[in-house]
Amino acid sequence: MLTIRKEETRDIEAIDQVTRAAFENHPISHQTEHFIIRALRAANGLTLSLVAEIDDRIVGHIAFSPVHILDGTKGWYGIGPLSVLPELQKQGIGSALMRTGMELLRESGAQGCILAGDPNYYRRFGFRNIPGLTHKLVPEEVFLALPFTDTIPAGSVDFHEAFLAQE
Repeated sequence: MLTIRKEETRDIEAIDQVTRAAFENHPISHQTEHFIIRALRAANGLTLSLVAEIDDRIVGHIAFSPVHILDGTKGWYGIGPLSVLPELQKQGIGSALMRTGMELLRESGAQGCILAGDPNYYRRFGFRNIPGLTHKLVPEEVFLALPFTDTIPAGSVDFHEAFLAQE
């Protein structure tokens, strides 16, 4: 039985292991995702951190952190990394983490989410390219957003500085 819940201190090592495993053979990863999560945690930049658990074992994780948008729009969050153990991928665990996280953000008054990722995967949640919303280091085709309201921001987006973590 799959349970999605907020991260607890006792989960930190398991989150690290799941993240490393999930990105170990990922074709566009530099294997720094676990460093990003650590840096977000150290900087109090994790707005929301959820784990997926099966039989008391952490099998997935998702992180949400604030982003800065050049036009000054507030209440937007970056998603990532999203990690699921390789042997359990394509079984709905990542989708459950996404849906639960976005629901919790909406309930808290968030305005929307932004991510860099595979459009074929993230479009199922409503993510799309928004003209005028960009990131200087992310190609337009994989820079996706999901507004929760009718207000659409414009301009360059910066993820939390923890996304630059290399160790």
